[in-house]
Amino acid sequence: MSRIGKKPIVVPEGVTVVLRESFVTVKGPKGELSRSLPSEMAVSMEDGTVTVTRPSDVGRHRALHGLTRTLVNNMVEGVTKGFIKKLEIRGVGYKAEETAQGARLVVGYSHTVDFIAPQGVKISVEGGTTVTVEGIDKEKVGQAAADIRKIRPPEPYKGKGIRYVGEHVRRKAGKTGAKA
Repeated sequence: MSRIGKKPIVVPEGVTVVLRESFVTVKGPKGELSRSLPSEMAVSMEDGTVTVTRPSDVGRHRALHGLTRTLVNNMVEGVTKGFIKKLEIRGVGYKAEETAQGARLVVGYSHTVDFIAPQGVKISVEGGTTVTVEGIDKEKVGQAAADIRKIRPPEPYKGKGIRYVGEHVRRKAGKTGAKA
């Protein structure tokens, strides 16, 4: 039995979960999320908890069991607390500024890079070097943060670029110089 899949999901006060066949809708104080789930998994709600069960021990069903439970749990967590990813920009002259649709980045190219946030994701900039990506859909928040990081990933020689807060970038030694 999947250790993650067999855990029941406790639905907090003020959150409603609507189950229709293989479609789940979760409404909460921060918003509403809907998602189609794998049809093989049985999702049920009893006494304020959501449980996911699988039909057999086939490898595909075992894999989908934990996935389905995690997807529903992320929806419940998203509409109650939301998700946040923070990125930091390092480099001389590297900076970011907030725009109406997202952020404008100056990261060492000959031009500025405008990043437009996807629907349901809010981007804010603190101090010119810290970019915060937040929203209720974990998938969209993570993808938006990854797309921003992809604009200028951290390089291993000087460490310049965009990285997640707390991310460790392995540094390399540069060339030692010309030989005589």
